[in-house]
Amino acid sequence: MSGTSFNELIHGETPVLIDVFADWCGPCQAMMPEIDRYAHQVSGRVKVLKVNIDRNPQLAHAYGIRGVPTLMLFHRGELVWRASGMHSAAQLEQAVEQAVPGLRTGTAH
Repeated sequence: MSGTSFNELIHGETPVLIDVFADWCGPCQAMMPEIDRYAHQVSGRVKVLKVNIDRNPQLAHAYGIRGVPTLMLFHRGELVWRASGMHSAAQLEQAVEQAVPGLRTGTAH
């Protein structure tokens, strides 16, 4: 992912959830189905990206990421939510809706 396309993506109107992971990280691998479930659920309303920290060390450096999994939510260029550790699709839904006022991501709303 180039720096320019990353910056353009996070400055858009659509919120962007970034899952920073590593292939060697057990919790990251365990959380992938939840990330995929959430991505499917919010398709078209939230962009969900998976970024391998070993292939994108500049992202880790730029955002001070010291552990994985780390989740970051950007909206209009601002980092509006960040968390480390495992999260379920339901927890992601709640966090994103709280961080981006007016956004309804769930299918049950």
